[in-house]
Amino acid sequence: MTCPLGARTRRYEGRSGTTVQRALHLHPPHLNSQNAAMKFCSECGNKVVQRVPPGDHLPRFVCDACGTIHYQNPKIVVGCVPEHEGRILLCKRAIEPRLGFWTVPAGFMENGETLQQGAARECHEEAMARVEIGSLLSLVTVIGAHQVHAFFRARLLEPTYGPGPESLEVKLVTPEEIPWKDIAFQSTVFTLQRYLEDRAAGRENHYFATLERGTPRPLAS
Repeated sequence: MTCPLGARTRRYEGRSGTTVQRALHLHPPHLNSQNAAMKFCSECGNKVVQRVPPGDHLPRFVCDACGTIHYQNPKIVVGCVPEHEGRILLCKRAIEPRLGFWTVPAGFMENGETLQQGAARECHEEAMARVEIGSLLSLVTVIGAHQVHAFFRARLLEPTYGPGPESLEVKLVTPEEIPWKDIAFQSTVFTLQRYLEDRAAGRENHYFATLERGTPRPLAS
């Protein structure tokens, strides 16, 4: 499938290479407003200007006073799908964005930790639960949010959990009890769908998806 100029694709693919894609009409990356809020240099405090530095191909915020070039790149979100005796651990968010909606434990990766360590830490912080991190489940690029979401399968080490500071409620649910209409993020919807499909098929594939914030859910296989 070919895409028109200035369009990206939303797709997902399994380890076997199966891919579904649909054109998403987006501005080219250099026209997005990722860096619009930056006004002053974090190194010296002087004003910055936006231009393409020599040898680069994208606009960056440049400080003419000290010469610093400020590169702003996507942030990594790590999370997991914790399971215990066939049920999945979900958290109701106590913070914005998506206050009051449900998600799996996930959050921004910290310096000095691996993806798996970050996923386990987020589960403990948001759900007060200890998990054993398993295989990679999904990698989701969220274009509009400038983020990459990495989700793992996980096993709850004991049925002990509760709401952390960023959660209103935490509970174990069966697949039939998942509140699909109240799931906070499309990357979580995609990940849970692939998790349940793999569990039913007795496999552990990993999947890739590309979404723009606010778009409909990914196409099913």
